[in-house]
Amino acid sequence: MLASRDEQVCLDARRHGVVLARPLSKALVLAGLGGFLLAQPWPLQLPGALLVVAGALLSLRAVWKWERTHLVVTTEKLFVVDGTLRRRASSVRLRSVENLELEQSLPGPLEIDHVAEPRNVYRLVERLAG
Repeated sequence: MLASRDEQVCLDARRHGVVLARPLSKALVLAGLGGFLLAQPWPLQLPGALLVVAGALLSLRAVWKWERTHLVVTTEKLFVVDGTLRRRASSVRLRSVENLELEQSLPGPLEIDHVAEPRNVYRLVERLAG
């Protein structure tokens, strides 16, 4: 990921944990409904078990994706890296950054939502880009 020996990593962080709220809420609803159906007589226990498993898989997928997505700021670039088996990185060179918005987006193809500690990231990128 680093292009030159002089390039150094200044920040390597996960996205803010708030990105987990929606998928974990959905998983909780599925598991709750499944748990209710599991307490019912036999024909309803099978769909109940399937809903509990679906909720567990949904939460596992959300946490896995969150854990595998990183924001990386080096002395030369800003990256968003994600994926497990096939790692993908979107990047922008800091010297090409002209405008930063604190709502965690940059002009152009790279957009980063839900950054943890956005003010610190903003100041770091602004300092390195300036």
